[in-house]
Amino acid sequence: MTNKDTFSSYHPGVNFLYFALVLAFTMFAADPVILVLSLLCALRYAGYLKGGKAVRFSLVCMLPLGLMAAVVNPAFNHRGSTVLAYLPSGNPLTLESILYGLSAAVMLAAVILWFSCYTEVMTSDKFVYLFGRVIPALSLVLSMTLRFVPRFKAQFRAVADAQRCAGRNVSEGSVRQRLRQGITILSILVTWAMENAIETADSMRARGYGLPGRTAFSIYRFEERDRALLLWLGACGGYLICGWAAGALDWRWYPTVEGAPVTPFTVSVPLVFLALCLTPVFLDRREDAVWKRLRSEI
Repeated sequence: MTNKDTFSSYHPGVNFLYFALVLAFTMFAADPVILVLSLLCALRYAGYLKGGKAVRFSLVCMLPLGLMAAVVNPAFNHRGSTVLAYLPSGNPLTLESILYGLSAAVMLAAVILWFSCYTEVMTSDKFVYLFGRVIPALSLVLSMTLRFVPRFKAQFRAVADAQRCAGRNVSEGSVRQRLRQGITILSILVTWAMENAIETADSMRARGYGLPGRTAFSIYRFEERDRALLLWLGACGGYLICGWAAGALDWRWYPTVEGAPVTPFTVSVPLVFLALCLTPVFLDRREDAVWKRLRSEI
């Protein structure tokens, strides 16, 4: 079961800054603690946004990718000083290459989950609002592309249901019949996409898109709560950047596994990253608690 996300109601700039910080540290920090925390927080937030069933489906789909990333690296990368065995080709299988492959798999899964949360929070309207004046053509293309994927899926289900009601089910019959029905559905979808593109172009031309001096309506306003959350994100991001520059997130996989020494400062950096990642969850939980309290007082 999905929930109403409080974080999504904040200003688009705040939403974008949050995902930019989380994704940047997830993709470029080699510290395995950061990667594991990022994956766990992404699972938690994705479960709140889309429900547990959708998250389980995403994990099932990502499992082959993660396993491939974990297996391919030790098969082709033979660096490392801890030799566990020798492959039939004679190349060594090292512990460091296996651990690096596992970290790459965790990073890949975390990034995919964070991007799935990004698509739920950062709608096409928010993206156009942020970048429409800076990169108008690119922002329009990206927003239309992101919007086209869910619309195409919905139209595919509608066409498939209509064909099934007409006795042309793509999952029944011989291979030749199913292939023919699949081509028919694909032809209908392509025709629909082309007609929709023409209608969109005509609508944009009628509304004066591209003319000088054209204004755009926006429902987004930067409020006091956005300012407070922006200060929180800036403080967390600044602390993490300082910790990164000071070496608190240093991690080496080759030739031996070695990280930054354990000190109060190096421990505090992952804790701040955890607080940053869980910021939307904290906001949602606080809003849920307020809502339950108000309902109990009725």
